[in-house]
Amino acid sequence: MMSRRFWGMAALLAVAITMTACGRRAGLDTPYQAAVDARKEAQQAKKTPLPPEPTKPPTDRPFILDKLIK
Repeated sequence: MMSRRFWGMAALLAVAITMTACGRRAGLDTPYQAAVDARKEAQQAKKTPLPPEPTKPPTDRPFILDKLIK
């Protein structure tokens, strides 16, 4: 009985440790930056048709509650 509990907890711990290693350490890409990168990669690989030129996002307007976050 104790052996079953031990191995169950060991398996759960192994899964938890494995899952914490998933992902990447870099910052998140904005949709605009991802589109720019995809277009650059397509140009370098000489793929046709090229993805459309991304439009620049509008400037970020401040929100009244932003002061609470900072």
